[in-house]
Amino acid sequence: MRIALRTKVRADRIEEYEAAHREVPGELVTAIRAAGATSWTIWRSGTDLFHVIECDNYARLLAELEHLPVNVAWQARMAELLDVVHDYTDEGSSAGLPVVWEL
Repeated sequence: MRIALRTKVRADRIEEYEAAHREVPGELVTAIRAAGATSWTIWRSGTDLFHVIECDNYARLLAELEHLPVNVAWQARMAELLDVVHDYTDEGSSAGLPVVWEL
């Protein structure tokens, strides 16, 4: 399945956000893959961030990562940099952007 999401980086933290993503911990990458993600791409337009995630089951992905210590630490770091954060709740698992058109 493919999920598209929108988050928002703080205008004064863009450089830090991008720098952090050049150094995503290997343990976190391994955990994301183990939870069923095959790819995760983030684009930025100004302060808007658009994520596209390819995964087996998005709700399962979130559930497996939500309380994992490496992800909890990463999300705490991201919370300092973001105005709109990635939602790991049950409600967040159904908050993907709707598909309008696809070729």
